[in-house]
Amino acid sequence: MSASTEPATGAAAGFPLPLPGGVGISRLCVYDTLAPDGTVGGSPHLHLCCTEAYVVVGGAGLVQTLTLSGYRETPLRPGAVVWFAPGTIHRLVNHGGLEIVVLMQNSGLPEAGDAVLTLPPELLADPAVYAAAVALPGGGAPGGDLSAAYARRDLAVRGFERLRGATLDGDPAPLRDFHAAAVRLVGPRVAGWRARWREGALRAAEETGRQLDALARGEAPHLAAADVHELPGPVERGRHGMCGLLDTYPLRRPV
Repeated sequence: MSASTEPATGAAAGFPLPLPGGVGISRLCVYDTLAPDGTVGGSPHLHLCCTEAYVVVGGAGLVQTLTLSGYRETPLRPGAVVWFAPGTIHRLVNHGGLEIVVLMQNSGLPEAGDAVLTLPPELLADPAVYAAAVALPGGGAPGGDLSAAYARRDLAVRGFERLRGATLDGDPAPLRDFHAAAVRLVGPRVAGWRARWREGALRAAEETGRQLDALARGEAPHLAAADVHELPGPVERGRHGMCGLLDTYPLRRPV
């Protein structure tokens, strides 16, 4: 859910030091319109290799999650922190004014297609069909009509209801089939994801390793290079996201 637009200020090459662990960050105002099942909120989806965390800063709601372990609803209220592993289908439900700071593992992967929405099976079999079904005008750029974002949300809810119903009935086959379809859809992107991971999270972890090696030798050259980095605000406000309107921050180099 993080953005990849180059910031105007920052460290070398025009980019700030990555956030700890190479995570991404965004502020999310969850959609406040009704889905076909009469629930107010966002689009159910999963991530293929990114853990996601919510820090609730306003309003109230819950997150519906679905895994092979079952269906769960977790309340969201200010101060709560909730996170879940890749493969967890999640859907935000807005009970009023729900606002969240989202922390996303592997900054750069989510907007590169790491998320797959729970569309009905007939829309998952072909990458071109899926891409057309989830596309938004201007890529979801801020402003304008939200009808396309709501339409894809409603498609994802239809698919989610089917998966949830089967799971609650003790039949994991539809959910396993969805997992397999998601893997097929993202297959062509994995090489690009690996490059983003190397530049982001892996690079951050390796830098820590170099610092530990230096400290073990009684050295600390990185301390002399210490600096403070700042982004005065999001570079984009109100992007049409899967779960709501996003304020996004640039926190990675392009690959």
